[in-house]
Amino acid sequence: MGKSIEDKAEGAVPERSLQLTQVMEWNDGAVHRQQDELSAEEPLDIRVGDGGGDFTPISVTMRTPGNDEELAAGFLWTEGIVEDAAQIAGVALRVSSASGKRNVVEIELGDSSFEPRQLQRNFFAASSCGICGKASIEAIRRRGLRAPNQDFRISPGLLCELPDRLREKQAVFRRTGGLHAAALFNAAGELLVLREDIGRHNAVDKIAGWALMRGLLPLSQHMMLVSGRGGFEIVQKCLAVGLPVLASVSAPSNLAVQLARELGLTLVGFLRERRFVIYAGEQRLGL
Repeated sequence: MGKSIEDKAEGAVPERSLQLTQVMEWNDGAVHRQQDELSAEEPLDIRVGDGGGDFTPISVTMRTPGNDEELAAGFLWTEGIVEDAAQIAGVALRVSSASGKRNVVEIELGDSSFEPRQLQRNFFAASSCGICGKASIEAIRRRGLRAPNQDFRISPGLLCELPDRLREKQAVFRRTGGLHAAALFNAAGELLVLREDIGRHNAVDKIAGWALMRGLLPLSQHMMLVSGRGGFEIVQKCLAVGLPVLASVSAPSNLAVQLARELGLTLVGFLRERRFVIYAGEQRLGL
């Protein structure tokens, strides 16, 4: 790949991920004004080019600024737009002419047969989008995603330790209370990277891009923990990067469970303290 990105320091707050505002607090009858910190939310325009100097917009996603190059690269991978890290020749964060902010990522693909206008479509994620579950899973099957590493194992006790390790590193969440997080762990439970974002799927794409740009895919010896629920899109993205285990602190959706069972992903929900629920792939937990 033509470009790599240095890791952010653990616990650091990415630039522009916070916004200050004045608020009024009511507390048991007492009222006072104070300064508050908000999680930033801005659009990111993802554009793709074929080396000729022209870039075609393929998606606009609302995200929390920070690790934007990773987000864009991870998005291309988890959506099946690129299938090999060598296809990405360069990644650049640009200033938007409309907003004057660095809200554009341009990705140059080295594949000369690439036709960007064929990919120009609207990407969105919503639990109420009405997409037929059977059609959604069939689309995943057509992409050729395979069952992840069947030999990966993790003990239930180690799994229970992961939420505390995630919370310790949620730098922006501690200051705002308003962000999702995704964390990547190795088989020993070591936290390798954590990303936060206003969108749970964006946090996962940031980790996917982090791994892609370091030549670490597939993540066949790793597991992911997400701070929100484990929805269909999160399961699909984890399968795209080869993760054998996905855990969440909340509930999965029925379509997420169906996809995890069909393609052999271990899916854990309600991971809190010393309790969790296994929806698929219990063999990886020795059960």
